[in-house]
Amino acid sequence: MIKRMLFLVILLWPALSVYAQTPSIVGTWELTGADKILPDGTRVSDFGASPHGLVIFTADGHYAVEIYRADRLKFSSGDKLKGTAEEYKDASLGMSVHFGRYTVDPAKGTISFQIDRASFPNWDDTTQVRTYEMTGDELTWKVPARPDGSIPLTVLRRIKSENSK
Repeated sequence: MIKRMLFLVILLWPALSVYAQTPSIVGTWELTGADKILPDGTRVSDFGASPHGLVIFTADGHYAVEIYRADRLKFSSGDKLKGTAEEYKDASLGMSVHFGRYTVDPAKGTISFQIDRASFPNWDDTTQVRTYEMTGDELTWKVPARPDGSIPLTVLRRIKSENSK
């Protein structure tokens, strides 16, 4: 019996040690950067100066991502049902929002978003996989390259609860 237990521990040790050493992404994260890397390697802002956003990962596997451009165009009519084509376009392109369930694979360095709904309807009911890095209280993930070759980069800082400060 002891030999079997020891064999099992030895067999599972590498997998268990990866999870034991991997910090959890569970919590609330504030957006600190929404950039893109151009095909020539230049890093530029993707959502303007000082974008706003929040990401929440729950312990039971749910998430919500909200990213907004800071300088969003106001609707001149004051009524979201009476916007101009330019106002609707700016509203659509000035945000990236989605929610659903998530899984993390620390060995591969990936987060898989099982998207329920998104501001970009083509993502509804899809799974989007992002490579990520976490250093201390900073979480960064990359979106696969767009048709223009740019690679969006989301940078977040963990919001500490009052109890952990």
